[in-house]
Amino acid sequence: MLVVTELIRIPDEELDWSYARSGGPGGQNVNKVASKAVLRWNATGTVAAIPEPARARMRAQFPSRFTTEGDVVIQSQKYRDQERNRQDCLAKLTEMIRDALIEPLPRKATKPTRGSQRRRMADKRRLSQKKRDRRAGGDE
Repeated sequence: MLVVTELIRIPDEELDWSYARSGGPGGQNVNKVASKAVLRWNATGTVAAIPEPARARMRAQFPSRFTTEGDVVIQSQKYRDQERNRQDCLAKLTEMIRDALIEPLPRKATKPTRGSQRRRMADKRRLSQKKRDRRAGGDE
């Protein structure tokens, strides 16, 4: 059981693992052992109590991790052994879900300060004058 928070737990039966030969470090061993771990998890049909807004945020934040069917695919080939790559995949999934659970704060509209408005207008006048000075005058 993957424990994300005290309320969100993903059963091991929902996690689908596959393994492949890794392109990472490993010396001669890399050609013989399937140490790359690939985790596939059906985020849409899960029993885990992930709120729908969080699931939508997760899909928006990590679109490359989702398939068209709604599965999350995470892979790791950072380490030389399969078990550490498995743990890395689980850590990545946990981090993804925790990031999606945080609701973004709504932006508060603010007015520009009077000083910033004056500076902006002065900059515009300065730039306008510079361009006016570059124009071909008739005084030659």
